[in-house]
Amino acid sequence: MRRLPRPVDPNVLVGFHTNDDAGVYLLSDELALVQTVDFFTPIVDDPHTFGQIAAANALSDIYAMGGRPVSALSIVGYPDKGDPAILEAILRGGMAKMEEARCSVVGGHSIRNDDIQFGYAVSGVISPKSIWRNVGARPGDALLLTKAIGTGILATALKKNELAQDALDASVASMTQLNRAAAEALHQLESQPGASRVVHAVTDVTGFGLLGHAREMALGDAAAGIESVSFEIDHTAVPYLPGAVEAADLGHLPGGLKNNRDFVRSCVGFDAAVPQPYRDLAFDPQTSGGLLIAVAAEAAEAALAVLSAFGARAQRIGTVTEKRSPMLLVR
Repeated sequence: MRRLPRPVDPNVLVGFHTNDDAGVYLLSDELALVQTVDFFTPIVDDPHTFGQIAAANALSDIYAMGGRPVSALSIVGYPDKGDPAILEAILRGGMAKMEEARCSVVGGHSIRNDDIQFGYAVSGVISPKSIWRNVGARPGDALLLTKAIGTGILATALKKNELAQDALDASVASMTQLNRAAAEALHQLESQPGASRVVHAVTDVTGFGLLGHAREMALGDAAAGIESVSFEIDHTAVPYLPGAVEAADLGHLPGGLKNNRDFVRSCVGFDAAVPQPYRDLAFDPQTSGGLLIAVAAEAAEAALAVLSAFGARAQRIGTVTEKRSPMLLVR
């Protein structure tokens, strides 16, 4: 991607060069379009649930930018001899979650494919003055996380028929939960008198895992004058899904986790006291994960309070510091 030319259209407010969660295109002084796309193969057995998870995952990028989803196009890959009833259940699950988000499914595209694949291209709207980027974190900021991690490891345990029902239920509940409440809470926080732009950076934690997305946040954007920073993360403060630590300890590590670790490890440091399962979980690829938020330190408690009031559980997991080595330190 680094070799590809950047868009020269001045209306492109956010493109792909900083790995933001969605693109943003200016329509007028007061309105911009937010666009994203995401699809993947099933990670649970129930087709209706899979459809819900795929929809929540695709919508998440719009919320992470501060936008409001308005329409979606489905993307389907399905075997030629597959059971149509299963496909219908997937589509119904997705549409139910889109309806919950008040986002209209207006069409889509399907292809014959050996593996089932499903997701959405989602469009949303946003004020050009209220865009949250995944860069912009400042030294002193508090790092907040709105969902527990561990979905990739738990999905791997499920494939091996070694996942307890309560752990599966908790994972599904997390993956089907929209990030809408968290986004609405942050908007409420910034609408309070004197609190404008206390939210400095936001991203959703998905396929690159907690540390992969933290790296993207810390890198900054030199072209926009946004300097690189470093993160300190307390592994004991990070929320973990039930059964995730145990599954990691048993070695249920997905291939994506290993790829994330290989890619990010050069800028990550762990205190010697951090146990191996927690190190693995820091790289675990998430599906429909929570929001990772860099908020001004003086607004951290207010942010946690408003997130809780909106029904979005959040925990303070770390701090932003001046740039140093390693870029990401896990204690």
